[in-house]
Amino acid sequence: MATSSVLVFFLSLLLLATAGVSAGAPRKRVGIYELRRGEFSVKVTNWGATITSVVLPDSQGKLDDIALGYDGIRPYTNDTTNFGALVGRVANRIANAKFTLNGTTYHLLPNDGNNTLHGGPKGFGRVIWTVKDKVDGEYPYITLYYRSFDGEQGFPGDLDVYVTYKIDGDFVLSVIMHAVPLTKPTPVNLAQHTYWNLGGHESGSILKDRIKIFASHITPVNDELIPTGEIRSVSGTPFDFRHPATIASKIGGVPGGYDINYVLSSPSDGQGVRKVAVVEDGRGSGRVLELWANQPGVQFYTGNFLKHERGKNGHYYKIHDGLCLETQGFPDSVNHPNFPSQIYSPGQVYKHVMQFKFSFK
Repeated sequence: MATSSVLVFFLSLLLLATAGVSAGAPRKRVGIYELRRGEFSVKVTNWGATITSVVLPDSQGKLDDIALGYDGIRPYTNDTTNFGALVGRVANRIANAKFTLNGTTYHLLPNDGNNTLHGGPKGFGRVIWTVKDKVDGEYPYITLYYRSFDGEQGFPGDLDVYVTYKIDGDFVLSVIMHAVPLTKPTPVNLAQHTYWNLGGHESGSILKDRIKIFASHITPVNDELIPTGEIRSVSGTPFDFRHPATIASKIGGVPGGYDINYVLSSPSDGQGVRKVAVVEDGRGSGRVLELWANQPGVQFYTGNFLKHERGKNGHYYKIHDGLCLETQGFPDSVNHPNFPSQIYSPGQVYKHVMQFKFSFK
């Protein structure tokens, strides 16, 4: 396929694959769209507002795709990994698939045992978004839109949701998420779920990577990965990455691997955006990822549930072949009044900003 500013693959996806769409309605187009600035390129599909690839050079100029994913779009429609997806209406877990808001108990659709994960079985990562804007040039970007309806997956109220992916400079990818409730108060907590492997998506385990997380506390979880409500210091635990360390040096103390929310420091720049984490590749590429964001938490996940997952170029991803850094509100905040609220009412605007800054050593 020739390289161009936009690569669009039209698929014959029925609207029956999208919640709330009748069989008699016209079909929607699903495509893959490319943003490019020099040797840096990002591809996005409007299926699930998903990042499908991120290509950039290493310190020697060798290009690699550092985002785990699939060939084409069809595998994403049956994906259980959430590779690159924009997940919501509420990212992460909600205990027992229910919450109470203003005296009304809302029963959600469970998809993680008795709990709801990433918005339910048909969350935002499993619907077709509308391409609102696509601009090429020095700072290319694409804006995608989705209207979530009242009662979708059990959540209250209509909700307008937008995400913009933008190349903001040399090797800088910005992700800007907006959501506006239209009719009822509702929880909103979106997350970008790309699995990163700075050595290249086919380069194997990320355990040799060095990571620093700018957080001194976590929200501990029970055996179902539901927060207990406690906010606990990382001091003296294998969760302490306040100083750079390899993942391998600490993961032995965390059965199954990392899948935990870190409580981020308060922003100090007046805009709510601060440095969240730094990851250095441990396989010799020299690539470094620096993440900035404005959310109160970040989920650090080490691909613990990857098991022989067939991905791009026929490569099979295994456990710990990618890591996620998902900035977010605290998981299950709807059931923990001591956590920062994720409830938004009509007239309020949810805004979630992320910046992935890549450099080379």
